[in-house]
Amino acid sequence: MLSAGCAKLVGMSTLVKVLLTGAFGNVGSHVLAELTRRGHQVRCFDLPTPANRRFARRKGVGAQVVWGDVGDAEAVARAVAGVDVVIHLAAIIPPLADEQPELARRVNVDGTANVIAACRAQANPPRLLFTSTLDVHGVTLDKPPPRRVDDPMVATNPYTAHKIECEGLVRESGLRWAIFRFADIPVLGLRKAHPIMFEIGLDNRIEALHADDAAYAVASALDTPQVWGRVMFVGGGASCQLTYGDYLTRLMAAMGLRMLPREAFSDQHYCTDWLDTSQSQELLGYQRHDFDAIVNAIAATLGWRRHLMPIAGPLARASMLRLSPYWTQSRTAT
Repeated sequence: MLSAGCAKLVGMSTLVKVLLTGAFGNVGSHVLAELTRRGHQVRCFDLPTPANRRFARRKGVGAQVVWGDVGDAEAVARAVAGVDVVIHLAAIIPPLADEQPELARRVNVDGTANVIAACRAQANPPRLLFTSTLDVHGVTLDKPPPRRVDDPMVATNPYTAHKIECEGLVRESGLRWAIFRFADIPVLGLRKAHPIMFEIGLDNRIEALHADDAAYAVASALDTPQVWGRVMFVGGGASCQLTYGDYLTRLMAAMGLRMLPREAFSDQHYCTDWLDTSQSQELLGYQRHDFDAIVNAIAATLGWRRHLMPIAGPLARASMLRLSPYWTQSRTAT
């Protein structure tokens, strides 16, 4: 570990003390690995859930781990003490944010307010990198792509309302801040199906981002003065821009499953789109994986289970279809 005043250079990277909230989540786990690879001193802050504790044991996390809840102001203050940068990833996202909006607000908005207050209370306030989402721009399928960061923001659910409010808190904090609005970051592994997957029309535009590229962008921001004081889109670029139908078809194929019928999906527009990431890519050079790399990474997690997919695949597909209200309606109508 580095001492408080010991800043070194590794290549072009100045080593700093970083607090990483949500350190063991989908994005956080990749950011943790990248920060550690670069030699930064990382303090992980996350909930002491069984899954998080297993992750920390299994990965042999080479960082300080502080268990706590961002909704607990005292715990956050202890975690922030003495760091140079706070990377605030912790959040509750849909579908849980839709199902438990009060809990989501406590984590997303109150938690961010706690982080800001703790940073401001330091004798030398740390920089704050806050992660937001492309979804804050609302439904834009009727507009020509790409979206730009100065496009209007429109809340469409509790989560986007929270992120819009939090962006305002960060901007007005008086801290040295950066805001990254992420594209969709698929879990690089198998995940349980949820009815929310059927609420996105198959013709909607969507942009993906490999989790390792998200991590590379976040870590690179620490050494890139030009990103501070700015809002930036961080997405996969042209090779990761698809329709939701193509996106889902290819992800399901990675898991050995045939695409579900169009009748199972809503025809509604949704708050996804393609992004103008030219500025973030020019500054951070993070777009290293195309969508095929995401698909291949997910397929690789099947391992020995791939041999079971000829038998298990049809059963899994049928189980997913039962989650769709639109498929049920279409079957009833016939």
